[in-house]
Amino acid sequence: MRQYILKRLLLMLPTLFGVAVLVFFLLRVLPGDIVELKYAGSGAYAPKEALARERAQLGLDQPLWKQFAVWVSGIPRFDFGTSMWTGQPVAHEIAIRLELSIELAVLATIVAILISVPLGMIAAVKQDTWIDYIVRLFSIAGLAIPSFWLGIVMILAFVIYFRWLPPLTFTSFWVDPRANLAQLIWPALAVGYRYSAVATRMTRSAVLEVLREDYIRTARAKGLWERAVFIRHALKNALLPVITVIGLEFAFLVGGLVVTEQVFNLNGIGKLFVEAISQRDYTMVQSLVLLTSFVFIFVNFVVDLVNAFLDPRIRYG
Repeated sequence: MRQYILKRLLLMLPTLFGVAVLVFFLLRVLPGDIVELKYAGSGAYAPKEALARERAQLGLDQPLWKQFAVWVSGIPRFDFGTSMWTGQPVAHEIAIRLELSIELAVLATIVAILISVPLGMIAAVKQDTWIDYIVRLFSIAGLAIPSFWLGIVMILAFVIYFRWLPPLTFTSFWVDPRANLAQLIWPALAVGYRYSAVATRMTRSAVLEVLREDYIRTARAKGLWERAVFIRHALKNALLPVITVIGLEFAFLVGGLVVTEQVFNLNGIGKLFVEAISQRDYTMVQSLVLLTSFVFIFVNFVVDLVNAFLDPRIRYG
């Protein structure tokens, strides 16, 4: 198991380096200039000398290989450079928003697990009954309804019927848990419902496939209780693809809730991503892409470890 973990950790390094190379040079190929965009936003006339001076101050006059080397050399020290738009350290800009995005992703994942796993198991056991049809209808509705639209409906319902609005300013969970949950529980429910729809269908399909295996029929033929057959033999094997789907969805939620964050007025990583792209903030965009890639790689690594723990054939292979 140690060799398996070490091998997976070492594979992260070339993957992250490849992501860093791609995002750095692709951003330089795209049209647009942050210096011209800054002066255009201020409405002031800028002579060529002022533009050149600003580019030199931002380090954009240096060769690309040197800019890349400076940026990459700071990553091991968690120094991602300075934002070209705000002048603040990139690590600081990300850190003040990362807590919100991670907490929202965790809450949405918990909601999705609590909904999807029980419903998927019930639908598989009660296949082709009215219970199964209701669960399938519930999951299809979750796939069809966008989470941001559901969020808008929830806010309108609270305002019209209950005369209540969630808090508009983010409060850390460690400062005031009640105010924190009052703001994040509703976007977590909106996102978690759609998230649960995918996991419910995956759970149902995986459980149905496992229940048709020969070792399940053998366990039943030995006279084991149906509950023991389902929990000890079927569920453990059926959870492998479900855990993979849940892990990848969690990684997506960390930086992919742009519209949902806008609807609920949440200043998270997704909103920062859009602002950095629109402002051509190279250092911010490339750092956010690298962070998102690391989250995907790390979550995929954790998922593989869980699968290897549940299925010894994976780690032995």
